[in-house]
Amino acid sequence: MSEAVLLAWRHPRPEGAAGRCIGAGTDLPVHWRRAKRLARRIQQQARREHLPHCVHTSPLRRCADVGRWLRRWGWCHLQDAALLELDFGAWEGQPWSSVDKAELDAWVDDFAAHRPGGGESLLQLLQRAAGWASGSSPFAIVVTHGGWMLARRWGSDQALPAAAEWPRPPAYGALWRMPA
Repeated sequence: MSEAVLLAWRHPRPEGAAGRCIGAGTDLPVHWRRAKRLARRIQQQARREHLPHCVHTSPLRRCADVGRWLRRWGWCHLQDAALLELDFGAWEGQPWSSVDKAELDAWVDDFAAHRPGGGESLLQLLQRAAGWASGSSPFAIVVTHGGWMLARRWGSDQALPAAAEWPRPPAYGALWRMPA
């Protein structure tokens, strides 16, 4: 394969996320069985494709726990803050229903540049995701967040998205194959 490949896996479903704003500042646990199950799937994919046994993860438990399972099985596990989800600032961990409507409207009106909750703008996430590189390997395996995966797929060369254009995140545990 001549082109560098990024295998991006979304973390397993975390405990306690339903109805809440969950981003870089909310470190929710994942049931150990879900983390182990995703680690096995990653291990099997790497075996099928003869990929290096190295995984990069967000430092948040919902991603890093998968990497810890792989490390137990002899893999290299590197945590990287560049793989974090969008930082929602003061909105972190709050029920979406408690976020002021005017603040949500401000974000929708300036979706790419507004910093929800005073955190990070989508433009900042797009730049962070586009700039991520694993090093010299032609393959990279990451366990990351839905927002990061969407930002990486959107890319920095496309027009900035409006809120209505932003796609739904991938399913928990989903694999996306992208150019590295």
